[in-house]
Amino acid sequence: MSKYKEYAEKATEFLALTGYTHQEFEALLPQFRSRYYEWVSSHRLDGNRRGKRKYSDYKNSPLPTIEDKLLFILHYLKSNNLQTVQGALFGMSQPKANRWIHCLHPILNRTLADLGERPARKMADVAFDLHEDALYFHDGTERPIQRPGDPEKQRDYYSGKKKHSVKNNVLTNILCKVLFLTDTVEGKRHDKKLADETEYTLPKGSKLAQDTGFQGFKLDQVAILQPKKKPRGKELSDLEKDINQWHASIRVRIEHAIGGVKRYRIVKDKIRNWKTGFRDAVFETCCGLHNFRLNFPPLQWFGHFFNFGPLFETRRHVTC
Repeated sequence: MSKYKEYAEKATEFLALTGYTHQEFEALLPQFRSRYYEWVSSHRLDGNRRGKRKYSDYKNSPLPTIEDKLLFILHYLKSNNLQTVQGALFGMSQPKANRWIHCLHPILNRTLADLGERPARKMADVAFDLHEDALYFHDGTERPIQRPGDPEKQRDYYSGKKKHSVKNNVLTNILCKVLFLTDTVEGKRHDKKLADETEYTLPKGSKLAQDTGFQGFKLDQVAILQPKKKPRGKELSDLEKDINQWHASIRVRIEHAIGGVKRYRIVKDKIRNWKTGFRDAVFETCCGLHNFRLNFPPLQWFGHFFNFGPLFETRRHVTC
């Protein structure tokens, strides 16, 4: 039985299963369909090249329609189920669920790239706003992993937050769109060190908001907006506290963006999939899924309610 047909008319359950409304799902579907049939025309489900036998859908498939296939992979990312559980929900074995996951996830990733929603992985590829005084945000985000068996790797992946994790820095714009994603690194790596290694290149005259985890990070001809750190043994003045509160009010945008990405539990909970490159690719995909949602109400209205120009005029001294 088609799971899509079962839940298509149940708006609340559909959103809980996929993280998408039915409207968002239907908008993503055409390009996903195109990418899927392009891939299966030359590959089998296990990833090997197809021989002379052409691909054809079969009626008894646990995922009989293209809608079911998209529902399957979105639900896996949203729920972070054990593959045994994911398979049971869709009427297949764990090995078959594993093959479908590693077949459909790259297709979804390429679909989001086709739609221009996948974040850039090189600064040269970032589509920056062209107007002056554009505001950008960057921050580090960690994802928990299972404790590695190797003692040396345990030290590398043990972060200051008392857990083993991997880390990425993300760069967003004022509309909460993730523009750039760094490589996935061990959780021990400091936010600023990762930013220094990335070699950011933002437009001249733009502004970059950051927290104190990036203390000392600067870019040529880019205004850095950062809260004042409390001096050791001293207190901040009332003016400095007001300025810090203002910083927090604008930096909440990147917290919303990261929260939107982590609505998919596979990048929020512990990742159990150890396939090489999967941790990095799945975070990239979830960033793209978040970006795609920004094209639909109410998220598409965010930008109309935020105009920081007057604030920048009155607070030009707030650059560090």
